[in-house]
Amino acid sequence: MSKGRLEAFSDGVLAIIITIMVLELKVPQGQDPAALAPLAPSLTSYVMSFFFLGIYWNNHHHLLQAVRHVNGLVLWANMLLLFFLSLVPLMTGWMGATHFAPWPVAIYGAVLLLSGVSYYLLSRALIASQGPDSVLAGAVGRDRKGLVSLAFYAGAIPLAFLAPWASCLIYVLVAAIWLVPDRRIERAIDSERKSGRL
Repeated sequence: MSKGRLEAFSDGVLAIIITIMVLELKVPQGQDPAALAPLAPSLTSYVMSFFFLGIYWNNHHHLLQAVRHVNGLVLWANMLLLFFLSLVPLMTGWMGATHFAPWPVAIYGAVLLLSGVSYYLLSRALIASQGPDSVLAGAVGRDRKGLVSLAFYAGAIPLAFLAPWASCLIYVLVAAIWLVPDRRIERAIDSERKSGRL
């Protein structure tokens, strides 16, 4: 199967998710910058989630650039990822509305963890569909960065009940790790294009 529809559908879903998040922000009830103060928790959670979704979109794009085709397993793995990402607006709003209370921060972390697991499963499904000698398999390898990210998320969830701000810092740390798309994939794609194999 061609990967074009998968890419277009995923791009559309992520665009809708981001749009839903921004529509949840309330208009300030005043005319000066002080009117923004009550919105600070909501704006902070929105900014966190916007970058989180942007990072997923960017890395998803790079992941799919390294493949030629997809199969049914890949389609379902991608749907699982989009399902968990679709929960981000709800958790973002809850976290902002409660001023980063322990339960919302912990459940936000659970959504991040499940999104990370889904992304990992998608990458494994893509590698299986392309073969062990594919560009993607060589570029991703064992995906230590992905596994470390999952471990950070898993540790941050229970920490939210003791120090929600510390959990949020861990979420931001994981986002920083992924801010730059996986350069191994870029290098592998460039190498394959130069050799005429991709």
